[in-house]
Parts: sequence; C-alpha cells; structure tokens
Amino acid sequence: QVQLVESGGGLVQAGDSLRLSCAASGRTLSNYKIGWFRQAQGKVREFVASISWTGGAIYYADSVKGRFTISTDNAKNTVYLQMNSLKPEDTAVYYCAANPGRLQISFRSSYDYWGQGTQVTVSS
Repeated sequence: QVQLVESGGGLVQAGDSLRLSCAASGRTLSNYKIGWFRQAQGKVREFVASISWTGGAIYYADSVKGRFTISTDNAKNTVYLQMNSLKPEDTAVYYCAANPGRLQISFRSSYDYWGQGTQVTVSS
C-alpha cells in the first residue's frame, strides 16, 4: 500500500505562484512514477505532469509546459509541483498518484494509488 497526502493548495491571483506537495508513505517507491492530475468542476480529471521516483523521466501536459515544474525530494519522500504564472483555467482540485511503472503515464488507469486532492483556485 502507498499513502499519498497533498498540500499547498489555496486561492491566488492570476500570475501568482503556488507549490504543491505530495507526501508519500508505505511501500518502497523506487520503481514508481508519481503523477499530478487535476479536475476542474464538471470536467474529466486530466494529466498534468509525472516524474519517476528517482527524479528522471519527466513529462508535462502541453497546457502547463514552461509554467509548472515537477521535482522529487527522496529524503523527504515528497514530490513537488511548482506552479508559476497561474491562470484562471488552472483552477481545479489537484491530485497526486502513484504508478507502479506502467508506460502510459498520462492515463488515470496507470495509477494505483491516489491522494485526497488539494484545491487550487486562481482568480482573474
């Protein structure tokens, strides 16, 4: 089992920054990939970014490329999502999830464990 807890969400203005954290615990994650997804109200949960637990294999959705940065701190068992130049369309509940090594990193079905989510609201 893997437990994931997100934090760092909040209400910000367009152009501001936020850093989300995903604290992981449970089984060894060395072969896992960690992904960030988001779900806006009334919309499908969508892929945002992913990273291998060792820090490589980084991928971003086109909508956040150049603005968001995903990173890991293995000593703290934490994955971060630094979000800069936030836009109102970034408003959503953000979830982190753990993938045991499946290749389709943007597919929700590749992830076995999910956190409870953290709300990010960007006002215009």
